[in-house]
Amino acid sequence: MSSALSSSSVSSEQIFHTDEAAARSRLLEVSTIILRQAVDLIQGGLTTDDQLTTPSNFIPGSTIGKHLRHARDHFVLLLEAMAGPPPRVLNYDRRARNTPMEGSRRAALEALNDAIAQLQEVVPKAKMTEPITLHAVTPYPQVLETTFGRELWFAGLHAIHHWSMVRVIAGELGIAMEESFGFAPSTLVHMESNAPLGKPKI
Repeated sequence: MSSALSSSSVSSEQIFHTDEAAARSRLLEVSTIILRQAVDLIQGGLTTDDQLTTPSNFIPGSTIGKHLRHARDHFVLLLEAMAGPPPRVLNYDRRARNTPMEGSRRAALEALNDAIAQLQEVVPKAKMTEPITLHAVTPYPQVLETTFGRELWFAGLHAIHHWSMVRVIAGELGIAMEESFGFAPSTLVHMESNAPLGKPKI
């Protein structure tokens, strides 16, 4: 009896670790694809630095550069929270504004590629269930408990939300966009898109 229970316990533990590794790998893949969409936009879509700073007529105060910086910062702040020893504290409101990447294609490429490199370094070593204390202003100060996996998932969908606004501004400027840019994976799957984020993996 004890032997059977021991065998079952080991099996369950192995399954847990397999699921953990798979979840980590999948979130890393999706996060990397999302940030590389921005890299591809800069390399293949934008032709001048001015396109990063041209204000939108439809979304007041918005520029392509601001949206790229804002979305990238969420990934970096999360990864920086994981860099030190626990307890881990995360605050998305402590991000810099008016940084070089908002107005320079070269700086934007460097910042985005650095973020991708951070992902590749941090995520494989992290636990999806690693606890994080999140501080936020809503505008009331809030303190919430979360996990690394949940926040990495959030960072990806948050970026896609901002990519959709980048798509609007790019349209105003006559910039050609990759067809899946700014669409949520669930939408792409529903549309039966052949884009990397559109193929169901259930």
